[in-house]
Amino acid sequence: MSPLAPLENIMWATLTGPHARYAVGGASARRYARGFSPIVGFADPSRPDFAALAPHCAPDERFYCDGWSGPAPPGWSVEVESTMFKMVWQGPAPAEDAAPEAIALGPQHADQALALAMLTRPGPFGPRTIELGEYWGVFDGERLIAMAGERMAAGTLREISGVCTHPDFQGRGLARRLMLKLLRREVARGETPFLHVMSANAGARALYARMGFVDFRETVVRVVAPA
Repeated sequence: MSPLAPLENIMWATLTGPHARYAVGGASARRYARGFSPIVGFADPSRPDFAALAPHCAPDERFYCDGWSGPAPPGWSVEVESTMFKMVWQGPAPAEDAAPEAIALGPQHADQALALAMLTRPGPFGPRTIELGEYWGVFDGERLIAMAGERMAAGTLREISGVCTHPDFQGRGLARRLMLKLLRREVARGETPFLHVMSANAGARALYARMGFVDFRETVVRVVAPA
């Protein structure tokens, strides 16, 4: 099996694999437990089993999922539909730590990380998302101004996620340097970095391509909610 094969259904591979301890659900549908990133996965994403997922969801929640299209199943609504690219790192390992000043984020930084994510919207994020992998941040005094971290994982694949910079500090290359720090660490561990980027975000996709990421696949991404 190709080491990239889990990317075909990375959400399910993660929720039934390395992150099973953070997941709730059963044999056909799972989600990250409440408090983590609001992401769901299905054993067969072309035929998502929302009936199996429903007992694990609350009416006020919204979830990200990918790999399926068509009408919303009974009891659910599709609130957002778009497309995104899965991109895989194929560049050399960065020779040096690009962000030696970065600080490893821990539970004491959870509130600041969530606030920065809510402000900048890098993707689905929850108060416990930084527990899913390494997260690194740059601070201005005691204020978190940029961060990047790791989310999904399967086999040797490791996702870079939560990449964002406070609007007051953009244009300084902080997020890029944090990504390079993570890339260096992941490659040293024998992992293959990957990421998701919205298809409409041409600027970010071009930046990632210049860094060494290549397209793996474009896929439908939806935000769904209990109706």
